[in-house]
Amino acid sequence: MEVKSVSKNIGISARKMRVIVDLVRGKSVNDALTILKFTPSPHARLVAKVVKAAASDAENVHNLTIDDLKVVKIHADVAATLRRYRARSRGRASSIHRRSSHITVVVGEQEG
Repeated sequence: MEVKSVSKNIGISARKMRVIVDLVRGKSVNDALTILKFTPSPHARLVAKVVKAAASDAENVHNLTIDDLKVVKIHADVAATLRRYRARSRGRASSIHRRSSHITVVVGEQEG
């Protein structure tokens, strides 16, 4: 049984999130949460929140134990980009892109 949890429109670019997401892919849920707890990036807390949500959903809805769960799939996708403009010299403007991302976590039971 696989359980999926998604967090949408997080205000961090997908490129920065993929570095953190790659750390926990394929790990058990307890190991993944420990790794994310001690990761120095402040964005690791957001990934940990989604992993906890998927594990909690698996435990409460599908009656699985957290000790037997593994992060089967995890990925960060590109979300909508906010386009802003900043004033530059000589009456011109330059564009600023504020990127955001979606985080998807799928947890399932470990074999053996």
